[in-house]
Amino acid sequence: MIGENLLGPEPTRLAAEPTVTEALHDGADPHGLVREHPESPLVWAELADLADAGGREVEAYAYARVGYHRGLDALRKSGWRGAGPIPWDHEPNRGVLRALYALRRAAGRIGEETEVERLTEFLQGADPTAIERIEARAQAEAEAERG
Repeated sequence: MIGENLLGPEPTRLAAEPTVTEALHDGADPHGLVREHPESPLVWAELADLADAGGREVEAYAYARVGYHRGLDALRKSGWRGAGPIPWDHEPNRGVLRALYALRRAAGRIGEETEVERLTEFLQGADPTAIERIEARAQAEAEAERG
């Protein structure tokens, strides 16, 4: 059958979080939003990014670790069995991928190199373009802030 994946599991596509994404787009404070949506890996990734930008490495690690676990919960709920694609192109997956990336970044900042390697492999297995796309997104946002 055309388009059938014969080599492995089908891609996981998480359900959208319109309330969360709209609130963040409208400038909601992630600290308040996490109280309403503690299950959202996207909110935890946002908190990790804020902490990292503020130089709060341990706090960024803690936020990212929660986002990682919330992401795993969401993936499993969607039928993921520990392996297989988690495409960046499916926008609802981006919160999980960003949480994984944030944990990878935070682990690097505190010198946990084994974790960095494991998360690099996880991200590359989920979507080989994820790291590059997350970094490009962050760079574009930083450039936009500079004006």
